[in-house]
Amino acid sequence: MDVLRPEERRGSRGAVENRGVDALARVLDRAIRIPGTDIWIGLDGLIGLIPGIGDAAGAALSGGIVLAAIRAGASASVLGRMVANVAFDTALGAIPVVGDVFDFAWKANAKNAALLRRFLDDPAPTKKASAGVVALVVAGLAAILGLGLWAAYLVLRALTGG
Repeated sequence: MDVLRPEERRGSRGAVENRGVDALARVLDRAIRIPGTDIWIGLDGLIGLIPGIGDAAGAALSGGIVLAAIRAGASASVLGRMVANVAFDTALGAIPVVGDVFDFAWKANAKNAALLRRFLDDPAPTKKASAGVVALVVAGLAAILGLGLWAAYLVLRALTGG
């Protein structure tokens, strides 16, 4: 994935596709069609089957698309949304059995490649929509953290008899 020249950064879907982002997303998410079905699987899901390191390796490969977005000049909100897609894929993919099925279904790399194309074709609405998604993710994480702290408080209170 070469660095895009400034004149290629915005408004040129072909510039991104020619740099391999779509090809990488296809290999990671839709490389092989399961015969007799409309189900496609990719390298990300396959390496996710390797216990311990598979999901981390998949996340590292997915980072190639995020890196291409950085080089293309994607906004912070778009990058945040892309990282959230990869983090969601990695976190849920790490759950035994259910996570493996999820890995094949989520297709974070295809989502990120499409998001980058939308940003390059029309930055303003994509940036705005991504900011909303990132805000929801941050709010969700804050809620989870708050519930965790509250649960820890209740456990400590029960243990200390207070």
